[in-house]
Amino acid sequence: MDVLVTGATGFVGGRLVPALRAAGHEVTALVRDASRYESPESVRVVEGDLLEPGSFDAALDVDAAYYLVHSMRSGADFEARDRTAARNFARAASERGVDRVVYLGGLGEDRDRLSEHLRSRREVERLLAAGEYDLTTLRAAILIGSGSASFEMIVQLASRLPVMVTPRWVETRCQPIFVDDAIEYLVGVLDVPETAGETYEIGGPDVLTYREILTRVGGHRGRAPVIVPVPILSPKLSSLWIDLVTDVPAPVARPLIDGLRNPVVVRDHRIESLVEVDLTPFDVAVERALGGGPAADSSPEAADEVDAEAGTETGATDRRGPDT
Repeated sequence: MDVLVTGATGFVGGRLVPALRAAGHEVTALVRDASRYESPESVRVVEGDLLEPGSFDAALDVDAAYYLVHSMRSGADFEARDRTAARNFARAASERGVDRVVYLGGLGEDRDRLSEHLRSRREVERLLAAGEYDLTTLRAAILIGSGSASFEMIVQLASRLPVMVTPRWVETRCQPIFVDDAIEYLVGVLDVPETAGETYEIGGPDVLTYREILTRVGGHRGRAPVIVPVPILSPKLSSLWIDLVTDVPAPVARPLIDGLRNPVVVRDHRIESLVEVDLTPFDVAVERALGGGPAADSSPEAADEVDAEAGTETGATDRRGPDT
């Protein structure tokens, strides 16, 4: 099958492109700047920008496309940028006759007063669903893997602070998934025709509170932090504090932190009977993400993408807007 990957330079897209090639698909990678992208062998590279209609049409001569873009690093106007990019893509993909689109969005129940970030993910999902193709949506919480802004934030907090004062979100439940398992689901849905036009939830085998996630990640780095929840620490103050302690800048940290108030747990398990994935336990996923043990801190600024997580990341991004 001929497949397009938008966000090919990002945390998810960078792993998805070689996985699709390994599965036997012909792959086109849509990027803004081909000089910054080292493409795997036999991958066609097309330059374009989803914010500029007409600039990416040459990449749409495909059977299916993955939509993996998000503008959170662009600042306070990320919702408007995401809205524009999704509309441009849906219109162009419809006009060029793309049969299927696969979108990686975020878990979270609408009734839970979704954070600004999660609302944007859900709005993008609705805009993509308006296209004249079959949309398959996979909703995920935190993706465990090196380069994920959410995971890197957790690693740095757990490593650098022996005592951590946190808001009440520390008791929120989350169902993270190892990024390699998420990639298996993304690739697998193409081979299951009945997934076309459907929305599924994906998660790992462990449901944890953020307190448990922080302490267990800290344990893998040699020291579990002492966590003290307080009721008065706002998301704004939390993001400024994280900006000081970690390499995650405040404009990225704030929507991530705000999203942590929403429980992100899989309630619909239908995908598990359609795409077989041997899910990786949380602690094994953390060990693999850390390279088997304590590792040097890595900055999420080095990654081109804020992944698809818990009200956290999913597409390739930088401060200019959505990467493609």
